[in-house]
Amino acid sequence: MKYLALSFVAALVGLPALAADRVAVPRPANFVSAEDWGSRPDPIPDERRHTPQFVTLHHAGVRWTIDRDPVEFIRNMQAWGKRRPEIEEPPRNTFWADLPYHFLIAPDGRIFEGRSLDYEPESNTKYDLAGHLGVELMGNFEEQRPSPAQVESAVRLVAWLVAKFDLTLEAISTHAKVADGQTSCPGRDFNRYMEGSPSQFEKWVGQVLRGEELMIDLGPPLEEGPTELITESTKPTE
Repeated sequence: MKYLALSFVAALVGLPALAADRVAVPRPANFVSAEDWGSRPDPIPDERRHTPQFVTLHHAGVRWTIDRDPVEFIRNMQAWGKRRPEIEEPPRNTFWADLPYHFLIAPDGRIFEGRSLDYEPESNTKYDLAGHLGVELMGNFEEQRPSPAQVESAVRLVAWLVAKFDLTLEAISTHAKVADGQTSCPGRDFNRYMEGSPSQFEKWVGQVLRGEELMIDLGPPLEEGPTELITESTKPTE
């Protein structure tokens, strides 16, 4: 009866509740492997192994400008994580053997592979990390808007992960929700798509899971929110 109820609710909102309702979802085509971008992780202890149960969305929280190189950004983040004991004050001085996220999405829509899916992520906030797959979008969505290509890649990546690990749409969340009261990540101009039940983001993921044409409309800027797309952001003139 539980699964019948789930299927009935899913039918009402147009979302696939069970694996049987879903098509085979391929890994997104614009995928850059860790090997291809030159990842150099250190070993992660076996006690950090986990079983994926959730997909959690983040933003970098750093304003992106069009002169930046995503590969350089990722390599610098990986190197910084390893140097945290030298440069950060407690409690942020923990050593990160690899990138804190499993995937990072550039403004042009490229999806960069980060930490191995076999291991839980990292965070500067307090929540139970085990089970979470971290997906970060480059940029600061308090100050700028994500690009359509970036959002589409996030949707297709999350749909692939949901299908790969046989998760429900309720497994999709944000950093702000799982670390309640500790952060606004992934920023107000992305959180707008995560509101409601089902959220707009869940509806988009549902389109991919059903094998339908993905129809993404980011809508107008929020009232008193950022208006500039990440793909238009330049350095301030001095």
